[in-house]
Formats: sequence, C-alpha cells, structure tokens
Amino acid sequence: MATMQLQDILFSQGFGTRRVCAGLVQQGLVAVAGVTCDDPAMEFIAEGLRFSVQGVDWEYHEKAYLMLHKPAGYECSQKPSTYPSIYTLLPAPIRQRGGGAAAGVQAVGRLDQDTTGLLLLSDDGKFIHRMSSPKHHVPKVYEVRAKHPVDDAQIRKLLAGVVLDDDPRPVRAAACEKSGENDLSLTLTEGKYHQVKRMIAAVGNRVEDVGGLHRARIGSLSLPDDLKPGQWRWLTAADLASIAARG
Repeated sequence: MATMQLQDILFSQGFGTRRVCAGLVQQGLVAVAGVTCDDPAMEFIAEGLRFSVQGVDWEYHEKAYLMLHKPAGYECSQKPSTYPSIYTLLPAPIRQRGGGAAAGVQAVGRLDQDTTGLLLLSDDGKFIHRMSSPKHHVPKVYEVRAKHPVDDAQIRKLLAGVVLDDDPRPVRAAACEKSGENDLSLTLTEGKYHQVKRMIAAVGNRVEDVGGLHRARIGSLSLPDDLKPGQWRWLTAADLASIAARG
C-alpha cells in the first residue's frame, strides 16, 4: 500500500494547511498508535490509520461518509439565513477536509429547518450525485404527523399521484400507509422542494408545524435509536451497502 507523510495525512483530514499540520506534529500534538510523532515527513500507510491530535482520537478516511440526526431549528446550508447551520454540529476537521473553496462535507439533499431525522453528508461528489439524483430512485421514508385525521381517500390519492404547482406531471408516493389517526409513513423516490408538505396539502391536509415531519430511513438504512438529535457518526461499509439497497 502507498504511504503518505504525516503532515499530508493531517491536511487531507481537515486539520489545517500543510504548514499548520506540520506545526501540530512538531509541537508534539500528534500521536500514532499512542506514540508521539515529531517528524511531519514521517510516512505511514494511511488506509485505516488511527491517530490522535491534541488528545482526540481519529481514523483516516479517504472519503467521508457520515450520518447526522438532524434536529429541528437547523438549516442545511453553509450560509444560513435565519437558523444555525447543520455544519456547526460537526467537528472543525470534518468541515475543513481537503482544503480549498469546496472544503468539507456537503449534505446529500436538504431537510427543511423544522424537519428532523436522517441526513447523509459526504465529500464524495459521485456519491452525493448518485444518492440525490431522482434517476437512481433511492427510497426515503418519512414519518408524517398531519394536522387533520388521515383517511383512506388521502392515502389513495398520494399513491395514485398528485399534481404540484411547479410540474404538470403527477408525483406519486412509492408507498404510503396510515400509522395513526393523524399519522402516516410516506416513501418517496425523488426530492422536490418541500415535496412532502406540498403532497399532503394537495390531498386536503397539512403537515403539523412542530414535529410534523421526520425522515426515518434512506434506502434500507434506518436512523439508529441511539443516535440522538444533533449527533453524527461515520457510515460503515454495511451502512453504505444498505443505503444502496432498493426498497
């Protein structure tokens, strides 16, 4: 396997410019396998490398694939207008990976500020495109709390297709089932602006303003019960395979 200089490993993982990364090493703030390193040019096999910076443990990832449990009251924007950005929930190195103007991870699609649930982030452009493109039909499951009781006629309309004001072609739910008097589980395979809210409105109901919309699953990957709002974690190889699964 190819090796990389320690300063380049730190740079690729978002710990600052190469000069800053070299300085971290020279100051004795970086350890590999528990051993402090003071030579920025020391070479290591990067893949799977575990190291610590200023006492915080990290693992090398050539590309970043993360899940975040998005809480309410956050915008999926680097330049939020009203609410804080979801990116403030991530450690600085993840926000700075790779350096340059396009540094850091990007959200795979967006959730409204009042929508909660599973959000994926990555710095892999091909992955972002594949997961967000409607051509790939990756199913996304939303738990919806409606303002008024949900009836069978509304379910039938959502499955048959409703017309939104920006497209004459009907938009259909891939799956839809009632889970409570005012609750339903809605599966979509494309992502239009405010799509769930507009589809519910099109059948004569509306999504509750507070706690009304939660994304529970992408592909076959569900939001873990132990990942609390505002928390994030790396995706595993099994997670990535699960996302790609259909249905």
